[in-house]
Amino acid sequence: MALDAQEVAMRMIRTPTLDIACETHGPEGGPVAILLHGFPYGARDYDKVAPVLAVEGWHVLVPHLRGHGPTHFLREDTPRSGQQAALGQDLLDLMDALAIEHAVVAGYDWGGRAACIAAALAPERVTGLLSCNGYNIQDIPNSGRPAPPARELRYWYQWYFHTERGATAMAENPAAVNLLLWQLWSPDYNFTDEEFDATAALWQNPDYAAVVIQSYRHRHRAAPGDPAYDAMEAALAQQPLITVPTVVLHGESDNVDPPENSADCQKHFTGRFAREVLPGIGHCIPREAPEAFLAGLRALKG
Repeated sequence: MALDAQEVAMRMIRTPTLDIACETHGPEGGPVAILLHGFPYGARDYDKVAPVLAVEGWHVLVPHLRGHGPTHFLREDTPRSGQQAALGQDLLDLMDALAIEHAVVAGYDWGGRAACIAAALAPERVTGLLSCNGYNIQDIPNSGRPAPPARELRYWYQWYFHTERGATAMAENPAAVNLLLWQLWSPDYNFTDEEFDATAALWQNPDYAAVVIQSYRHRHRAAPGDPAYDAMEAALAQQPLITVPTVVLHGESDNVDPPENSADCQKHFTGRFAREVLPGIGHCIPREAPEAFLAGLRALKG
């Protein structure tokens, strides 16, 4: 089912830090699902998921993360941080602004990280978690420990973003960098030019490059965080357990975060748990395997 742009209601939701552009689908009285995109992608990831859920009676929210699309900061002096605590707090702030008591939260990459943080630190707000690629909370205190060389190679773009050369590339031509990442991370996914261009338009946000670069530098302790999130980062440094019902999906062909990386992730989850590896699927699961993503959400509906 393709998304008709005319079916989308776009709302600007004011939080203490941002005006968050949020696409909404389905009846407001239905069970709430918040679908969170990752890097280097955008809200278009859910074009084959959100409308189906809406028909089934869900109230679906697809926010544009900080630095993406029409979302913008309220103050010029707010640090343009992409650190994990900022993403998690944005999700909780969005729920507060909309008076959402609890929801199923789902995502991958940056969005999966925000969803895991909300589930770990505010489990009373999360009725279920769909997390692509397992436990996505970063272990920043131990980020200086070398990974196996093969994994370090997959993360070349992160080391690139640590340089001024990489930061300039992201500021001047994010589409060129991100196109390569799409191709590398999902080698079996034949996306169209139109599909890529629709998402690339969301990277024209004036804060995009700054948020991206800070995110990848901060996780390796190469850039300071926003002091507003120090307390949350301290809590995340403890690698908190996630107690809510969880479905983990992992693409077998994911070429940046291969499925062996989540093979033992169940140790981080204490509630009802299921994990599935998806053959022929890469990094962007809701875009590449919408039916599997939908099935995971339905299993969490309760």
